[in-house]
Amino acid sequence: MKLCKEDKKQLIELYKNKNLALEGNIIKVIEGDDPEFEAYLKEVGEKDKEARKKRLEITKKIQSQNNELSKLNEENKRIMDELTGTLKNIEESKNQIEDQNKELIQWREENERINEELKEEMKKSEEARLQAEKAKEHAENDLDLMQKKTQFELIGTIVRVALFVILGVGVITTALYIVAMFTDKDTQIIGSTWSNMFGILLTNAFSIIGTIMGVKYASETNGKKED
Repeated sequence: MKLCKEDKKQLIELYKNKNLALEGNIIKVIEGDDPEFEAYLKEVGEKDKEARKKRLEITKKIQSQNNELSKLNEENKRIMDELTGTLKNIEESKNQIEDQNKELIQWREENERINEELKEEMKKSEEARLQAEKAKEHAENDLDLMQKKTQFELIGTIVRVALFVILGVGVITTALYIVAMFTDKDTQIIGSTWSNMFGILLTNAFSIIGTIMGVKYASETNGKKED
């Protein structure tokens, strides 16, 4: 491909004045039929090769950077996925902990309620025990009074019976002795019997009274020891 002289001149002036030159494969198809234009074509050709080389290096560098960026993006995506999974696990763990805390709080409240109920039941049990002890004490006092009353009544009955027997025997013996005296009978045997009978009755009477008093004293002593 040949250019006219005027075109060649414009291309050379454009390169010198504004540093604009031909680029690409078009340089290879243009023929240089004069030394000045040939020098121009050679210079712009070398410059184009150098520019192509730089662009190639830049392209390779950009591709390498793009590959690295792609790997970094993939790694970043993987890290983000792991972080998302970790955050999800943390959130689930947090929810589980909150649920456990709620259960723990409920268990604690239930435990406190049961403790309060136990304290109330223990208080009622203690009050019932005190009431039972008071009732027992009253019952024992009533039983003691009843036993003493029964003992006094029994002692009184025994004393009355003993006195009635003594008086009855004495009256009968005395009556027989008087009848014997008025009927001129022998009163020696009756008098002896009367004297012996009175001695026996008095001895038995004092024995009965002494036994009763001893039993009463022993009962009172045992009651004081138990108190």
